[in-house]
Amino acid sequence: MLLLALVLAGLAWEGYKLVGDEDGGSVFGVRVLPRADDVSMPHLWEIAQRLADPELSAAGSHSVLVAVLLAMWFTFRVAFVGWLIGVVVGLVLAVLMQRVRVAEAALLPYVVVSQTVPLVALAPLVVGWGGHLTLFGRPWQPWMSVSLIAGYLAFFPVAVGALRGLQSPSATQVELLHCQAASWWQTLLRLRLPASVPYVVPALRLAAAASVVGAIVAEISTGTRGGIGRLIIEYAQSATGDPAKPFTALLGAALLGVLGAALVSLIELGLRRYAPAGSGEVRS
Repeated sequence: MLLLALVLAGLAWEGYKLVGDEDGGSVFGVRVLPRADDVSMPHLWEIAQRLADPELSAAGSHSVLVAVLLAMWFTFRVAFVGWLIGVVVGLVLAVLMQRVRVAEAALLPYVVVSQTVPLVALAPLVVGWGGHLTLFGRPWQPWMSVSLIAGYLAFFPVAVGALRGLQSPSATQVELLHCQAASWWQTLLRLRLPASVPYVVPALRLAAAASVVGAIVAEISTGTRGGIGRLIIEYAQSATGDPAKPFTALLGAALLGVLGAALVSLIELGLRRYAPAGSGEVRS
């Protein structure tokens, strides 16, 4: 399916470039379609050829492909840490809100409102605060701020999805366990957590995508070097003379999102036994 999606996206790109207007399309003076010229939309084979070209950097001489892969590896690790932070915080909040109804009424509005704060405004604050912190006796590193911002985006879908899943068991199911003298902890482990899996898995997938987006935006906003976000800015500066080069970094950013979704799919395979009866798969 992934290969088919990539092929269809490539055909759509080249198809639009073939029939699209070089000046784009406008409705009432508002541009609704992108330009199809070689500067705005280079051919896919030009982007592929650019990946093989040499790239000179302070770390040595290598191809653009190697530079993109190194940047992807940096951003992937930072985004993965952010994803873990988001998952842990989201699950803890969901369990707390399910256990204490007052906590749900008090916290859920703030959880929702938290996602309205723009990252470009939040990132400098996180970097400023982090500069005065130490972690286990070690100074705060710039990548930690990026991971924290990625986790800030990732915790929201996990918290909302897990809360919905934890509340999904019927009153009859909960009462049955109570009749068997099950404690709240036993009810959580044996009923609520298994029942929440069909809701949590899609939330984990959304969180993975959000952590990648958060890491890239945070790298750009904070000026953190080494990641794909910084590489996008650096390559964009040469867009006029080398229009295909910025798309190599954008391709790496897109592949990071695909990689995150693929890793969540591996988790989904291990949780298939919790899928609803007769569905054959975890709800997504």
